[in-house]
Amino acid sequence: MRTKDCADIGPSKDPRESPRKIFLVEDEALIRMMLVDMLEELGHAVVAEAGHIEDALRLAHDPGFDIAILDINLGGSTSLPVAEILAKRAVPFVFASGYGEADVPECFKNRPMLRKPFHVDDLDRAIQAAVAEHGN
Repeated sequence: MRTKDCADIGPSKDPRESPRKIFLVEDEALIRMMLVDMLEELGHAVVAEAGHIEDALRLAHDPGFDIAILDINLGGSTSLPVAEILAKRAVPFVFASGYGEADVPECFKNRPMLRKPFHVDDLDRAIQAAVAEHGN
């Protein structure tokens, strides 16, 4: 029987610090690429991306991610139907917008919001807040 070495014993890591599998919805390709870089810098993996509402709606049902980042305005439509799907699935998500909370319905006002432009630390705090909200 193997016993733990002293090196194996240490403080348990906060589950919120675990790498996350991210679903990213952003219609601006350059912003989407920048977000992927920021998320990877934080240790997360972007496992699904959508730039259009049709793709986002289809991917919202995919079980392969554990948190989503949703740009609210998607070239003439909004990501709110995607948010509704994620809420029903109990998947945490963060809104991102250059316009603030004006486009967010009351039922989603409690969700973490990133105001564009934002820094990597803001992104990290928003992800942690969304995860903590869901107890994941």
